[in-house]
Amino acid sequence: MVQFEAVVMSPVGLHARPAALFVKKVTASGLKVSVEPLNDGVATASADGKSILSVLSLGIKSGTTIRVTIEGDNAEALANDLKELLADPNV
Repeated sequence: MVQFEAVVMSPVGLHARPAALFVKKVTASGLKVSVEPLNDGVATASADGKSILSVLSLGIKSGTTIRVTIEGDNAEALANDLKELLADPNV
């Protein structure tokens, strides 16, 4: 299991295109991924990283810190890809 925290840098947050790219990477990996927005280090909700509707329902805005948990083989490679996506303000 790999777990990391990241700040969503996209100006639109994890909405529409950034969320679709996130879900596409997760789905292609075949790994189990959960996404949790954090408020003062405490998770306020959780979503399945393979579900666009679940991710969108979190309402994650730009500048929000999220915790991503990845389970399965090659989780570190997916974590690196997702960290890069979340840090990109041009997505």
